[in-house]
Amino acid sequence: MACKRIFRPKVKTGNWNEDLVLEEETMKHYFEKKEKGELLIQKVDFLKRNILEPVNLSVPNDGQLRFGDVVMLVNVGGENRQLSAVAINADVNSLTKTPSPGIQTPCGVSAARGVQPCIRTAFIITSVDGSSEGSNLHFDQSFALRTTGGFARGLYLTSDLQSFQKCAKKSGLQEVYLDNSTCFLSWWRIVHFDPQERLEYEGLPVPANEKVLIMHCKTNQALAVLGDQLLWTAYGKEYEVTAHTFLDSHKAEQDVNHWILCTSDPAGDGLVLLRRLQPAASDQQLT
Repeated sequence: MACKRIFRPKVKTGNWNEDLVLEEETMKHYFEKKEKGELLIQKVDFLKRNILEPVNLSVPNDGQLRFGDVVMLVNVGGENRQLSAVAINADVNSLTKTPSPGIQTPCGVSAARGVQPCIRTAFIITSVDGSSEGSNLHFDQSFALRTTGGFARGLYLTSDLQSFQKCAKKSGLQEVYLDNSTCFLSWWRIVHFDPQERLEYEGLPVPANEKVLIMHCKTNQALAVLGDQLLWTAYGKEYEVTAHTFLDSHKAEQDVNHWILCTSDPAGDGLVLLRRLQPAASDQQLT
């Protein structure tokens, strides 16, 4: 037979004293965590406030990329993908407060559907072969992609051969993540997206805001965004990023491997990529 309460809540019955002490201890523990900023909602707010802080992308006057430029890696989308950019996939469990607030390593990446330049989506083109900062980046030249300093900790976009213990969560393909080492695993190179013109462009300066392939130097796999593999992150539903070359029937890389290293407009009108896409969107609406 179930126990039925026959007294009012104010009546002290049973282990009322223990219940009162437990409630007081719970409230005390809650206020202590609140003062220290350790509540989950406070951690999430702290993370988003810092990692979504706006960043000014570089402005190439001659339309060419250089070492030290701050860019966004943007995929223009496809049949089952929206416009997206490679972003730091950090959650509250990857935060550290010593010696200063920042992101722990290794840290995952994903493709965010928003293309607003912020700490989460900004990468710095970094030299790995001794090239001076400000010099041109050329096709097939090795380089690294580093996050901004401070809260993002200057981590490097890294990848390695897939294995049973180390692979992408959803697809099982080659994993892409952020690490603090500048080893060969964090080296990338840019090639022309058209295989028939690839040899002609080898050694030439890489233009900004143009479609290219980003190849991993060690595994020779192309950076890709998977529209059919969705991740639930602290920032919403996003796409999985991996290093894998997807070829079509003509042995050419598919649009999931096509990237644009996006910069700001010299005229101060925002992102060059968005300015180019606006007339195309208007034409589609008219059609």
